[in-house]
Amino acid sequence: MTLKAHSNFTLAPLSLYVHIPWCVEKCPYCDFNSHALKTKLPQVEYIEHLLKDLEIDAKLVKGRQIQSIFIGGGTPSLLDGDVLDTLLKGIFARVEVSPSAEITMEANPNSVEALRFSNYQSSGVNRISIGVQSFNADKLIRLGRIHDPKEAINAAHIAKKLGLQSFNLDIMHGLPNQSTEEALNDIKQIIELDPPHFSWYQLTIEPNTNFASKPPKLPDDDILWDIYTQGNELLSQAGYVQYETSAYSKVGYQCQHNLNYWRFGDYLGIGCGAHGKITYLNGSIIRTQKTKHPKGYMESRYLDQSWQVPLEERPFEFFMNRFRLFEPVAKTEFEHYTFCELTSIEKAISDATSKGFIDTTDSHWQITSKGKLFLNDLLDLFL
Repeated sequence: MTLKAHSNFTLAPLSLYVHIPWCVEKCPYCDFNSHALKTKLPQVEYIEHLLKDLEIDAKLVKGRQIQSIFIGGGTPSLLDGDVLDTLLKGIFARVEVSPSAEITMEANPNSVEALRFSNYQSSGVNRISIGVQSFNADKLIRLGRIHDPKEAINAAHIAKKLGLQSFNLDIMHGLPNQSTEEALNDIKQIIELDPPHFSWYQLTIEPNTNFASKPPKLPDDDILWDIYTQGNELLSQAGYVQYETSAYSKVGYQCQHNLNYWRFGDYLGIGCGAHGKITYLNGSIIRTQKTKHPKGYMESRYLDQSWQVPLEERPFEFFMNRFRLFEPVAKTEFEHYTFCELTSIEKAISDATSKGFIDTTDSHWQITSKGKLFLNDLLDLFL
């Protein structure tokens, strides 16, 4: 496989991800790089290290503009308002950020954190993503969540009243011993709260979690299918569009930060365990991973590893992200973002088309309903 030369080449959009690694408690299903707080949150010191980390990475993208910022975790809403303000001001001082940038912050919906939302907004946050997971009190306890349904509903109301650019609610289904009715009740509550965007994930048991060592009883495939099909029907009737495997929005409210990930865009990642991806005009694509544990990170050992993505791995990486979205994929986008020739994937595309996983035109590929159901089988064709 050889590099594809481009004329009038422009780099992919650039985003920034900021990781806050601490939580009050570690949820039993969570495999993210998060750590339960055992002492006072070292937020001021950590922000200093985040900004030093960014100063180093900013040299990799000199002259490029940040189109979106996502502050995730962990639980970023543990940060005090003035500390968050210091972080965002420090980011704006070190990299060029678009005036219209979407700036998202993840938050837990317990009452104390919800009251901080207005402070975060004053600092520049224009989108809040609230980790609700369920409105069922028993299910929240089983999931190890530290909020109750009333707090979740109240947090959504606060976010709506603030007049943010957007806000998101995270919900899970396929929970331990969850019935179809219980899952659909969560969806009905979402519809009543009317967020511009929400994410609806199926609970999966991940390695190295408490649920992996003591697996709960999860709904069978028939119940999961009923939840998915009936839930999607309710959501469609309420005006929500499923634009990605687990993401739904009202028209015009797609998450711009995640769209950039799924479209194989570039992003800097700062903070414990954060990942980055940077493309260069010479055709190289570099991925980075930062030191996972807070102790090492706060000893100024920021970069854990970096590596170049080999040409032969780029088609799989591109489609692994791109086929999560339900929009058409421009063939020119594949060439420009991967630097690979279209001829390098002719067989895979032919096989995917013959199996009914994608439809092909002269200019685009479009994942089909069958392709969505058999996404792993589709992606395997590009290995």
